[in-house]
Amino acid sequence: MYDLLVIGAGPAGISMAAEACHAGIDPSKILLVEKAEEHSFSIKKYYPDSKIVAANYKGFEAKCTGVMCIPDLTKHETISYLDKAIIENSLTVRYGETVWKLHQNEDKTFVVYTDKGTYKSKIVTIAIGILGKPNKPEYKIPTTLRDKALFDITLVEIKNANVLVVGGGDSASEYCQYLAQNGNAVTLSYRKKDFSRMNEINRESLLELERESKVEILRESEIVSLEDKDGKPLVKFLENKFPEMNFDFVVYALGGSTPNNFLKMIGIEFDGKEPILKEHYETSVQGMFLLGDLTAGTKGGSIIWAFNSANFAMKKICKDYLQCEI
Repeated sequence: MYDLLVIGAGPAGISMAAEACHAGIDPSKILLVEKAEEHSFSIKKYYPDSKIVAANYKGFEAKCTGVMCIPDLTKHETISYLDKAIIENSLTVRYGETVWKLHQNEDKTFVVYTDKGTYKSKIVTIAIGILGKPNKPEYKIPTTLRDKALFDITLVEIKNANVLVVGGGDSASEYCQYLAQNGNAVTLSYRKKDFSRMNEINRESLLELERESKVEILRESEIVSLEDKDGKPLVKFLENKFPEMNFDFVVYALGGSTPNNFLKMIGIEFDGKEPILKEHYETSVQGMFLLGDLTAGTKGGSIIWAFNSANFAMKKICKDYLQCEI
């Protein structure tokens, strides 16, 4: 049982763990889970080497409130500063590991499921960025079907509809489970025969839905086009292996994800496009907090904002949940 599990190892996630250490939490009771193979991946990927990482960014005041703080630095200097924070605080980071499901027990502790393991924690903080984008198919999607061909399952309420899910990974299974629970007729289209990319739980859940005739699986099916027929998606398959099919909605699960989609799938409530945040960035789920860009609105925030959000959240975590002081 960890005291604190942090999803995301960028500036916000690293500073969250550092704040916890400085508040008296044993580093062995803190875990960071990062889907990339290294920390601060967005900075490393999207920032040119010559770009200055500005402390005062997009009008956010560069006044530090927590244990981590930087002036304007080069990209290399910023990464070195974050490297040092991980080393000096003896932080444990599990890289290349993606969180796909999260459950809160009756005692309000959490079970966090990843593609490589399962962890238990008293508190969960989410420090993922806002740059994620879903992968799209090779064929064009008619603009008239913008509200019917979806990459984010939470954008519209789908109930009692005929829905096609496209994909063969964990997200595809989770979408099928979610849609079937809401009374939809669900069909899954996957290019391959076996679901080797799914974890065992999602694979068995999907196959059980098939056995119960709640999901129809079109194995080795490849979609070649999507057309608008009377305002609904008409799906055509390669070499006429399957007949043309009409659906109310087509939902794509081809990899990649939007942060909002992930947050909604794990139970966080939204007000329109924004997650509902209570005092000190706590979400509608007790003991679960958002950090960094997720608390700064659609434009995102600065690295100082990320650092400060961790300090702000840690104050409530110490006050209400863990035996620590900040």
